[in-house]
Amino acid sequence: MIILGIESSCDETAAAVVENGRQIRSSVIASQVETHAQYGGVVPELASRMHIEAIEPVVDKAVCDAGISLDRIDGIAATRGPGLIGALLVGFSFAKALAWARNLPLAGVNHLEAHIYSLLLLEKPPQFPFIALVVSGGHTNIYHVASPHQFELLGQTRDDAAGEAFDKVSKMMGLGYPGGPVIERLANAGDPGRIKFPRSMLEKESLDFSFSGLKSSVARYIHLNPEMDEEQQADVAAGFQAAVIDVLSKKLIRAARLKKCRQIGIAGGVSANQTFVNELKKRAGNHRIKVFSPPLSLCGDNAAMIAARGFTMIRNNDLCTPDQDVFSRSRI
Repeated sequence: MIILGIESSCDETAAAVVENGRQIRSSVIASQVETHAQYGGVVPELASRMHIEAIEPVVDKAVCDAGISLDRIDGIAATRGPGLIGALLVGFSFAKALAWARNLPLAGVNHLEAHIYSLLLLEKPPQFPFIALVVSGGHTNIYHVASPHQFELLGQTRDDAAGEAFDKVSKMMGLGYPGGPVIERLANAGDPGRIKFPRSMLEKESLDFSFSGLKSSVARYIHLNPEMDEEQQADVAAGFQAAVIDVLSKKLIRAARLKKCRQIGIAGGVSANQTFVNELKKRAGNHRIKVFSPPLSLCGDNAAMIAARGFTMIRNNDLCTPDQDVFSRSRI
């Protein structure tokens, strides 16, 4: 079964063709990062307009790159949410119209479930059950994934998501957007132990997250040290990053031990942070827990993960009806 996936939840217009939920035949992403960088973050109205301009050529290229025609497509999967409503409407409406015109089944995919499915696109994916962390600019959620359709939410952020914290700290330091890559590069030149920022673990045994206190602590340090040189900036970045990684790693290992899982998967934009991946692998290895992370091409928002999740939904007849619409927030 060949599925066309469409993703437009934030600032990437993406389309992909995936066969049998596993083989990526094409994946095309039109990023808006350079446009939004001048504003220090995503401007929703601008994002929606750029999706409108990009959606048709991106889908055409994905189909062309797959070496097929639209006649070979067996079903369509598109992101319904969560995300920016205006952005979501562009991709989902396009998918609805295409599915109706060609009489194809349509799956409305939950973006968070799809990130977990990016792990199932690995050559050697984690085996069920496993612990999954979806960590990005908008989400920091831990799930117990018991099967392809069973996702139990174990913990989530109560304020800023981890990726959002990276973006805000980067903005405070005048480093630009997106914050994750630039903070990691700067942190590589710093000493993570020189500035000790707080780690919020919340209540005992809690698997929830809170990064607002850490963000405020970094803001206070910057306010008290307005004339930082490059070495100090690198130490701030390293100290901040170390605090985020420490909390994420401890909570993930706690979740794995609680659920007696020997495998952890991390997905979403922050999973591209190799300092985090390497540190988690080292700590998890001490507990004989294996860590899985997607390649960089599948860490951020992409349509291959949407198609992979859509494949299982279409196969199980979990389809969208014409009256269904997008949504901005959800829990799985």
